[in-house]
Amino acid sequence: MFNLTNTMQNQTRIIIENVLPQLNGGSFVIKRIVGQKILVTADVFSDGHDVIECCVKFKHESEKKWQEVRMTPTQNDEWFAEFQVNKQGKFTYFVEGWVDYALNWQHGTERKINDNQYVKSELLEGAEYVRAILNLVDASDNEYLNRLVYYFTTESEYDNAVRETKSEELIRIFKKYPIRLLENKSIDLEVYVDRKKALFSTWYEFFPRSASTEEGKHGTFKDCERLLPRVAEMGFDTLYFPPIHPIGEVNRKGKNNATNAEYGDVGSPWGIGSHHGGHKSTHPELGTIEDFKELVKKAQDLGIEVAMDYALQAAPDHPYVKDFPQWFKWRPDGTVQYAENPPKKYQDIQPIYFESSDWKNLWKELLDVALFWIEECNIKIYRVDNPHTKPFYFWGWLISEIKKKHPDVLFLAEAFTRPKIMNELAKQGFSQSYTYFTWRNSKKELTEYVEELTQTEQKEFYRPNFWPNTPDINPFALQNGNESVHLQKYFLAATLSSNVGIYGPVFEYRVSTPMAPGKEEYLDSEKYQCYKWDWTIQNKLTTLITRINTIRKEQISLQQTNNIVFCETNNDQVMAYYKFDDDKQDETLMIVSLDAFHTAKAMVKLPLDKIGSQHIQVTDLITGNTYSWNNEWNYVELPSELPFHLFKIQK
Repeated sequence: MFNLTNTMQNQTRIIIENVLPQLNGGSFVIKRIVGQKILVTADVFSDGHDVIECCVKFKHESEKKWQEVRMTPTQNDEWFAEFQVNKQGKFTYFVEGWVDYALNWQHGTERKINDNQYVKSELLEGAEYVRAILNLVDASDNEYLNRLVYYFTTESEYDNAVRETKSEELIRIFKKYPIRLLENKSIDLEVYVDRKKALFSTWYEFFPRSASTEEGKHGTFKDCERLLPRVAEMGFDTLYFPPIHPIGEVNRKGKNNATNAEYGDVGSPWGIGSHHGGHKSTHPELGTIEDFKELVKKAQDLGIEVAMDYALQAAPDHPYVKDFPQWFKWRPDGTVQYAENPPKKYQDIQPIYFESSDWKNLWKELLDVALFWIEECNIKIYRVDNPHTKPFYFWGWLISEIKKKHPDVLFLAEAFTRPKIMNELAKQGFSQSYTYFTWRNSKKELTEYVEELTQTEQKEFYRPNFWPNTPDINPFALQNGNESVHLQKYFLAATLSSNVGIYGPVFEYRVSTPMAPGKEEYLDSEKYQCYKWDWTIQNKLTTLITRINTIRKEQISLQQTNNIVFCETNNDQVMAYYKFDDDKQDETLMIVSLDAFHTAKAMVKLPLDKIGSQHIQVTDLITGNTYSWNNEWNYVELPSELPFHLFKIQK
């Protein structure tokens, strides 16, 4: 008889391999939002033919007790299980496996019974397995198990014993109360759980200094308050401002990035710091910190969160340069190294020298800057400028430190650089990331890129935020582009990704003249001058952007990125893709023309295996038109004036 007491604490027969999801052998956390499920898979097996069982154990960092969910085998020793994360913060999970001797006994004995073998000895063995769990079960199960012990040990009850040996009730109890002898476990893995905003957000960016109603007058935070209803009515829930700090006066840039500023030139907001203060101050022409706090509060009342720019650099006259010269790199001739990205030169910006021997105090100060705005003005979102030019481990530390005190705070990485660098930033903790969407225009490019984001390991840690334009990027596809191409780009961004943003009103007013041929920069860029916009203008773009944003809030399938299937079409200028929520309660089908000048016609193949029905009704949520489709292939026609369908699927 097998000794039920495990005296060999370091012995196990269970192999656990290929536990997924995990990143870099568990070096980084995967990401989820509250309410999402995590599908865990693993290869779990043992020597011989014994029955094995395994489970996923998990708990939140604030909890002491582990929860568990049993895993289900598929094929080739592969197992899976799902668990749900129900609160913000860090969860730990691992896979545990064991040889289940009780179930192994039951399985073997049942096979002997089916072969008409006499199993008296096996029944006595079974009584031992039953006795071992009598003190673990509830009252009703205890009564049943005591009866089984009597059956298994009483010759006259042999028929009853044989019947109960094969019962589903016994199997259920053995599964519920396993004796985990010689168990093994995988390494601990972690998932960080954010609030929903990390996955679903709609961003609008404008320059506060261009909010004035008077020509030539610098805008203020009070002027921005006037524009909040417009932002809210268009369906944006995140309002991002370029840096609001004092702008350096030494080496200030002029219009169109001119090296020498003229009288009255306002400079670049990213040239931070002057005698008016640094990163913990506001630009005096915008208003006071109290004015900014009031703006943030009024935005919140309208369902808008204000995102601040976290730009770690300094103008030559930033107080840091005088007070902490060791935080900057000085040349042999006594001059300071200004920022460069050859051939571009940024004489108005001095990069922070992260290799300073005083790096600990530097890191502490930069953390204090972020915490200042969080705690003083209730800022919960940062758009981080050029994070790829600062140490990766700095970001991992800073984000972790902030999340300990303020788990609601989110970080968007503004890094347009090499893929592995962008991925590393996301792994270090950035909640969202800019992407290459801005430069993906063809059906092939878009499909391949989105599948990379959603079907590879990237889906576990990289949350894309699709921006058709930014103040720094006037992409060739939009330069002097017509209305249709702007509609296409916003529709694609807003329906392919659950995080989307635009720089406006440049985008919706189609201000896209380039600085020069071959340059992806705006002529007369707002980065270097104030504008007076007529914010009252309503056009087709503002109307359709508003409608798309409203639909995004109504359709759960559009509030996530990864559940997407691209559909076959017979026209390379027509894209189609199907999206669904985790429970398949909301399903949408997007069809968009990439031809900005002509009507596009195509046959679209429905993914019937995913939809689960050949007979569906589709309602275009843009126009309200409804169609009944009863075939796998269906005809669509998309005029350039309205180059997309956004269908809700009903079965």
